[in-house]
Amino acid sequence: MYPGAHAAIDPHRDAVIMAESGARLTYGELEDRSVRLANVLREAGLGSGDVVALLTDNSIHAYEVYWAAVRSGMYLTAVNNHLTPAEIAYIVNDSGAAVLVVSAALSGMAQELRTEIPGVRTRLAYGGPVEGYEVYESALADASAESSVDQPRGSDLLYSSGTTGRPKGIKPALPDRQVDEPGDRLVQVLEAMYGFGPETVYLSPAPVYHAAPLRYGASTHALGGTVVMMERFDPEGALRAIERYRVTHSQWVPTMFVRMLKLPEQVRARYDLSGHRVAVHAAAPCPVDVKRAMIDWWGPILYEYYASTENLGMTFIDSRQWLDKPGSVGRAALGTLRICDDEGRELPAGQVGTVYFERADLEFEYLGAPEKTKTAMHPQRPHCATVGDVGYLDDDGDLFLTDRKAFMIISGGVNIYPQEVEDALALHPSIVDVAVIGVPDAEMGESVKAVVQPAPGEQPGPELERRLLESVRERIAHYKAPRSVDFVEELPRTPTGKLVKGKLKARYTATASKS
Repeated sequence: MYPGAHAAIDPHRDAVIMAESGARLTYGELEDRSVRLANVLREAGLGSGDVVALLTDNSIHAYEVYWAAVRSGMYLTAVNNHLTPAEIAYIVNDSGAAVLVVSAALSGMAQELRTEIPGVRTRLAYGGPVEGYEVYESALADASAESSVDQPRGSDLLYSSGTTGRPKGIKPALPDRQVDEPGDRLVQVLEAMYGFGPETVYLSPAPVYHAAPLRYGASTHALGGTVVMMERFDPEGALRAIERYRVTHSQWVPTMFVRMLKLPEQVRARYDLSGHRVAVHAAAPCPVDVKRAMIDWWGPILYEYYASTENLGMTFIDSRQWLDKPGSVGRAALGTLRICDDEGRELPAGQVGTVYFERADLEFEYLGAPEKTKTAMHPQRPHCATVGDVGYLDDDGDLFLTDRKAFMIISGGVNIYPQEVEDALALHPSIVDVAVIGVPDAEMGESVKAVVQPAPGEQPGPELERRLLESVRERIAHYKAPRSVDFVEELPRTPTGKLVKGKLKARYTATASKS
């Protein structure tokens, strides 16, 4: 399905609501405006397989652009708006985008890009004028409101978050069907697993350019529900939105849970969350204590999945299953899990190795990066690939993640997984955020270091360091505990909550090389 089917039945139903401002886009408006923009794209010479790039804040117009591309057999590349102009230009150019649509809220960035994106033939700006860009509203007003008879289904062409290097484009094959024909696997999963449907009110607190918010919002539209999009995440604002809009479904990352749990008890108890039935979370491993605290607060409505922008496979676990196996991300719901050593040999239950998904229908490649694609593929199995995560399976086939392979610390010949140490500190009242990395050590090869953002009112220094180290050593083996703590004003995270450890490690590696 697609929004046009629901617009024909109930054009006044809300398709998108902005949580703070209350701005709304009905299904009738979404249909009309996406049709008009699709005609603008065709008039610009674009056709099936071409790419439309989108640089936006969280805005109701984002889904107009999405559906205009997808109903035209085109790719939509939503770009991280927190990147530098050079990084954004790289993605726009690498994707082969012929059209760039921007939000006027990012006008400074948009103007800097103009001379760096020679392949872009058409530039549009919504939300206000941007020098060098055509006015979006004028373009739509001048376009035909007649939809094309032929509306081949397009797709997204998204880029990995780049936490371990330059972002990589994932360009799937286009499906051989029209936009109004069924067959979208994610829509089927959300309907079957989580009960998404016409009555769904889906809260999206994360940036819309990220894979999960974009895809879940689009799937909500395919099923006729309403997307409530937060302008930006705020812990109390999220609770306010759940109450105000009677949210039924939502999706989160673990750092959002931590920030909500650290709200004062009287604030957390202030809001009526009784209509909230499903809280999905993913994107990063959730510390056991954090998830248990969320289930205690919200009840057994938490559902976790493990997947990736690359769409290699998926695991699933609900709250009751998780309480039986704390720390698990569940069993395979799409694909077959393989845990393998560095030579590709499959490992038995309980042994830690690289996590692969195998699927007979797996078609995967990084755009224009054959070597990166080759590195991600299993050395012997042709339909088996990894994003570099490390973990193990138990005897029942449940997956437990330990960390990214790139972030594993080897200290004195022993493997230490930073995620375990970070989990031990996540809810400590004296900190806001923490990252654990390996730093060069002349004797041990690497030593474990915690980099901490202190809580307001806490004084960074030896006394706080002592308390944090003592707390960790009470919870995990001493050899895994940090040998030192550094204090910073803020850690480098993507807006979706992922630590950009590559940048953090680079700081210490550079410092060590100069000493």
